[in-house]
Amino acid sequence: MSTEGSAPQGAAAAVNAKAGRDLPAAIGVGVGLGAMLVVALLYVPNLFFAIVAAAMAVATWEVTKRLREGGIAVPFVPVLLGGQATIWLGWPYGTTGVLGGFAGTVLACMVWRLLQGGLKATPQNFLRDTGVAVFVAAWIPLLASFATLMVRQEDGPGRIFCLIIGVVCSDVGGYAAGVLFGKHPMVPAISPKKSWEGFAGSLVFCVIGSVLTVTLILDADAVVGVVLGVVLVLVATTGDLIESQVKRELGIKDMGTLLPGHGGIMDRLDSLLPSAFVTWLVFTALL
Repeated sequence: MSTEGSAPQGAAAAVNAKAGRDLPAAIGVGVGLGAMLVVALLYVPNLFFAIVAAAMAVATWEVTKRLREGGIAVPFVPVLLGGQATIWLGWPYGTTGVLGGFAGTVLACMVWRLLQGGLKATPQNFLRDTGVAVFVAAWIPLLASFATLMVRQEDGPGRIFCLIIGVVCSDVGGYAAGVLFGKHPMVPAISPKKSWEGFAGSLVFCVIGSVLTVTLILDADAVVGVVLGVVLVLVATTGDLIESQVKRELGIKDMGTLLPGHGGIMDRLDSLLPSAFVTWLVFTALL
């Protein structure tokens, strides 16, 4: 039997196994999603609202489905509709609309779960289910709304590019350094594949990417880029760990299967969602 080509295939398999994903599929999906966002931001910035709203609807469905499979009865309808209201109300009313949409979602989840079994039934696990529903509403649509808030600003598309490129640089830097040099686990009890070497790679790549995007796209001071890069790495890494812990408690590998090489929509958004908030915060404070 010929062994020609077996070494490269074995090497690729080893890299995929260490990385925990199908690398070619992940790259293809990532490039496709990135191209769609670039076109939307350059030519129809307001379409970004629809893209974010649709992605958050799918992510909400994925997470609530997994939670219900795990025995947590998160009220899907108020979380979904309230999340959409949280995002879309930011268009005409800014942060006031986002806050109002989120507060309304929280109230709707409380009432829905309280009366879900009827007026004569005693609610079971009310505190747990309602608390998790509020967590989902904050984790997905509330954090995502800060990205849509940015896109409505005068240099909004540029700010979104800084966010996305920064997170991508963090992900690529961490992935490359982790696969090539990763030996010291960061938090093995939560995410065994994350290493301190990968974190260092994320930091270097993200700071460089953020400085370049902030100075070249927004024509702002490089110091802002350094601050953004450092904060993005910390928050993106934490966001990834948060989702890892949620999946660990639910006993699952991925939130969904929609994106080959990535898992579900939520598996691709775990770093972007908290990063959207801190990018909005850094730019609001420093620009």
